[in-house]
Amino acid sequence: MGADEDDALLTEQMAYYRARAPEYDRPYTERSDLRELLGLVDAWPVGGDVLELACGTGQWTALLAARADSVTAVDASAEVLDIARARAEGPGVRFVQADLFTWQPPRRYDTVFFGFWLSHVPATRLADFWATVDAALAPGGTVVFVDDGPDEVVHEELVPGGSGDTALRRLDDGSEYRIVKVFHEAEALTGRLAALGWSVRVRPAAGSFIVGIARRRAAADVS
Repeated sequence: MGADEDDALLTEQMAYYRARAPEYDRPYTERSDLRELLGLVDAWPVGGDVLELACGTGQWTALLAARADSVTAVDASAEVLDIARARAEGPGVRFVQADLFTWQPPRRYDTVFFGFWLSHVPATRLADFWATVDAALAPGGTVVFVDDGPDEVVHEELVPGGSGDTALRRLDDGSEYRIVKVFHEAEALTGRLAALGWSVRVRPAAGSFIVGIARRRAAADVS
């Protein structure tokens, strides 16, 4: 996929999530495994000042805030941020509207978290995204992410003839949008991130989801 095609697909993906805001939370009410996943937050190394990337409607934000000194939650969609503010507003929570493919963190955080976002990053931009994560992470900090595992592909309609990383989504009004959807295999993702200088452990969680815990590798360990 070329840069221009990437840009067009990411623009369509952003439009989809803006239009989907009223329907965004439906899977959390319909799927017990998603609710189970939300309940696992207390077992993850989350604390201090937290940066949440692609916060959506704040399903994770409120849970992170309960364990953090502060949460800065970033998303490109004003529509989902309006919902997130109503759900997770508090003295230690700050919301920022920004495109994560161009945004640069103004400071460093103890924890960087992203839920169901990594699968929406094109493979060609994975290294750049993790460079942004690196710039946001304080020394000794931890990255925590959750996402769809490979078995979740059964819930997607992949675009015929595409790269295999593009899915078609439909809204209640019948409108259709293409989005990036990369189903990461744990071993392959671990290897790719290791090549970028990260020590990462990816495990299955709540059935067909994955949870990743990542830290910077010591300079002496990076070849």
